[in-house]
Amino acid sequence: MDRKNDIRDFLISRRAKISPEQAGIPSYGELRRVPGLRREEVAQLAGVSADYYTRLERGSLRGVSDSVLEAVASALQLDDAERAHLMDLARTSKTPARRMARRPPQQRVRPGVLRLLDGMTGVAAMVQNGRSDVLAANPLGRALYGPVFTFAEPPAPDAPRRLPNQARYIFLDPGAADFYPDWRAIAATTVAMLRLEAGRNPHDRALNELVGELTTRSGLFAALWAGHDVRIHTTGTKRFHHPVAGDLSLQYETLDLPGDEGQTLFTFTAEPGSASENALAFLASWAASPPDTATAGGPAGGSTVPETRPRAQPGTHTPGKTEPTHD
Repeated sequence: MDRKNDIRDFLISRRAKISPEQAGIPSYGELRRVPGLRREEVAQLAGVSADYYTRLERGSLRGVSDSVLEAVASALQLDDAERAHLMDLARTSKTPARRMARRPPQQRVRPGVLRLLDGMTGVAAMVQNGRSDVLAANPLGRALYGPVFTFAEPPAPDAPRRLPNQARYIFLDPGAADFYPDWRAIAATTVAMLRLEAGRNPHDRALNELVGELTTRSGLFAALWAGHDVRIHTTGTKRFHHPVAGDLSLQYETLDLPGDEGQTLFTFTAEPGSASENALAFLASWAASPPDTATAGGPAGGSTVPETRPRAQPGTHTPGKTEPTHD
């Protein structure tokens, strides 16, 4: 990924989102040729010269101090995710590519984490990396995200296997819009998380290949990627239209695993006494039943929940099949 272009496009996109009124700059009713703030207005708010800020916006962040970056972030009213992204862009632009090309984060899930996943009964749980690959899941997590696992299955028994990937499923499986009632919002969040990861790890080959694939095959992904939005995923509510359990509204929590760089634990629980709690309990019972009695039809688009019930197992990344584009 081109750091200078990323820096330029990110700063321009953030500047366009701030109106003079939001920044406390009187406009006096004048007609403006650019959306949002002008470069010289951002420079004034950040306490730097217009020429200096123009150099920053052209993608040159080498030698720029953290205090200047913080001043620019404040002038552009960046949120926590956007500030972190700006700092990552600056850090990676200052570091030679040969030093950035270090060993990628470990993608195998440690046995202790696998035992933790298996010990979570009544809770759907999984471990995911920054590329949205699902590295491991407990039985209920695998059942909840059955369509995602099914989409990743090879087309033939002897075909290469690949890790289930949330972004690939969301944008390339037509059934995703049925599985996620809030599909558009989830799609936007997924792209924003991938953009944040790209700022942290610009030389992640697998991530660059994923972005290239989705940009080529999904017009919506390409449009969202061009928006340069970033987001930190921590907690919230996610709705599902599940092919086995029906409609669920689940609260999710995320926990970064400090001993495993780039890995995040996701858990999903239901409000006590709610219909979603009953549906999640039914899904847990279904997931624990023998395979020959646990088949079910999938959601729109042909996706199905896998019939197998493996314990939480880490996967291995290999290329997979091509699926229809979902725009």
